Amino acid sequence: MPSTPHTSHVPRRTLLGAGGIAALSAPILSAGAASAATGPVLATAANVPDTGMHLVTLGTAAGPAIRGTRHGIASAVVVDGLHYLVDFGLGMPRQAVEAGLTGNKLRQAFVTHLHSDHISELSAYMLYNWDTPVQGVTSRVGIMGPGRARLPKDIRPVVSPPQTGMKDVIDNLMRANAYDINFRTTDEARIPLNDLFEGVDIELPRRPRADPDRNPVPDMEPFTIYEDDRVRVKATLVEHLPVFPAFGFRFESDYGVITFSGDTAETPNMVRLSQDADFLVHEVVNMDYYRDQDFTEEFLHHLESSHTSPEGIGRIAAEAGVKKVVVSHMAGVFSDADLAGIAEFYDGPYTLAADRQLFSV
Repeated sequence: MPSTPHTSHVPRRTLLGAGGIAALSAPILSAGAASAATGPVLATAANVPDTGMHLVTLGTAAGPAIRGTRHGIASAVVVDGLHYLVDFGLGMPRQAVEAGLTGNKLRQAFVTHLHSDHISELSAYMLYNWDTPVQGVTSRVGIMGPGRARLPKDIRPVVSPPQTGMKDVIDNLMRANAYDINFRTTDEARIPLNDLFEGVDIELPRRPRADPDRNPVPDMEPFTIYEDDRVRVKATLVEHLPVFPAFGFRFESDYGVITFSGDTAETPNMVRLSQDADFLVHEVVNMDYYRDQDFTEEFLHHLESSHTSPEGIGRIAAEAGVKKVVVSHMAGVFSDADLAGIAEFYDGPYTLAADRQLFSV
């Protein structure tokens, strides 16, 4: 994917502001930079502005494991004081509250795919953001994610049902917590939890036809899945095989564009999704780290075939004309030096995100 000149045109709603990146988000590294003089600005209830468009990387760790001090993958887009959540990794409910993103300011939520490290805190988030006693959700919120799909032929079902979508996940979490929900609805006069949170399956476009075995990641244009008075959200299929479907998301507002890769290998669909974005939030894997460990060939193959190297991020960002790259969902990445491959292809600024880091468009 050769580098192309950055352009100012973005297919956004009405008249979108040119909106440069404010200096709330140090350190952002120029291409090839090894360090930055100042530390990251962390989002709090006091410093996330009530106007404009902002990104908060609530958690930045990859995988269903507790490693180090980083929280599990989760992010938020804040537009004029209301926010939209992307993924629900380990520790996400507390991170959101620490950032001042209480449930009463939530507009909609999105899930890239149904791997456990992206949805493990869904139940906790709903139960800890329930109605006015906890500054929680008081009107219906959709949690949008993959719909039901047939398992790839090589995946053997060991738990039923084998087909599960976002609506099924939320409905089943309500059933699992029925005892608590029934008590608190009566005893504390709370709005029934199932009236507040709704699982919404993202419907794939009819063309091009996607299939978990024969055509899991067809080349496609981003398609709109949600729109309100603040944002338009588009999705595309990404390559996180054998998971199907897995999505990347694009948030467009009058201020700018923020794109999320979700978990994916390098794919042309991410170039289309990220075209002229102000921020590209992209996952990463450092295969050199894993090759030096005692891992099986099968595990190494999974990492290499379903995640993106720093060089891959650089190619995507350059081809899409992205203004800034924020690296999150880190696997085998521990310092800025591990991201040096980005600068081989991309001459713009990039940063290794911290948990709860604040970036502004």
